[in-house]
Amino acid sequence: MMFRHRTVLLAAPRSLCAGVERAIDTVERLLDAPGRCAPVYVRKQIVHNTHVVDRLSARGAVFVDDLDDVPAGATVVFSAHGVSPAVRAQARERDLTVVDATCPLVTKVHTEARRFDKRGDTIVLIGHAGHEEVEGTFGEAPDATVIIDSPAGATALEVPDEHKVSYLTQTTLSLEETEATITALRHRFPHLRGPATDDICYASTNRQRAVEAVAARSDVVLVVGSANSSNSQRMVDVARRHGIPAYLIDDAAALDGAWIEDAAIIGLSAGASAPAALVTEVIDELRRRGPLTVEEVVTAVEHIAFAPPSAVRRQS
Repeated sequence: MMFRHRTVLLAAPRSLCAGVERAIDTVERLLDAPGRCAPVYVRKQIVHNTHVVDRLSARGAVFVDDLDDVPAGATVVFSAHGVSPAVRAQARERDLTVVDATCPLVTKVHTEARRFDKRGDTIVLIGHAGHEEVEGTFGEAPDATVIIDSPAGATALEVPDEHKVSYLTQTTLSLEETEATITALRHRFPHLRGPATDDICYASTNRQRAVEAVAARSDVVLVVGSANSSNSQRMVDVARRHGIPAYLIDDAAALDGAWIEDAAIIGLSAGASAPAALVTEVIDELRRRGPLTVEEVVTAVEHIAFAPPSAVRRQS
């Protein structure tokens, strides 16, 4: 049987961002701590990737949905997505030792929420209701915050004082869709105030732009990432908005041959919570299906790194 030759356009940047690397490293350092005998608990998934969670679970991390599942006095890690003040208070009440792995860029949004609340604004939080990051940010000022996810939501919004309205965004949103919502908010509230710098993080921005670049030359785009990863989903959305079929896959085993059967050029990337090894495995799987040329398409170079939480630095 003759196999057609294919080209993979490998988007860069891709895979783990600085906040995700910091969060994973935090759990690994705790697991590797000399003399550790007690479990390391993690509230929710440390990052939204099934492979990362499974690997850390195999090493002894215990993932829980609620702090009630953590024994009093134990150590618990807060995930990269952040938590509300109510969760922090619950941890204190249970005498838990907290190691906070919240991404610093999410912490920035929390700080903005408190600042806007202090000056008496209605805070419009653009994001996906129910997402852990949004729940944490909302919890900073629940009585002052409303969540919207579209221009229609902005247009329909009613607030107590139209002169005192500010907005924040989830860090992993679509650039284009968020800008449209902000534009609608500005039209609805001419006195709208926002953060000094964009809340959508550098990693989401860079990965979306990289996908856009490879999608322009591809017959199909594959994004490696888990279904609950917001930033990975937005990368798929970017390709589809440009008319290119795009699919989110957890790993090489999820690749459907029908998606690439007629594709000569395949765009490939990975969300900010997906390890680079998973991308390599997808390339290996594509090679098993026929001759392959891999071309990296670089749209940005990232040099950002975050220091570990102080609690794990003290153990080093």
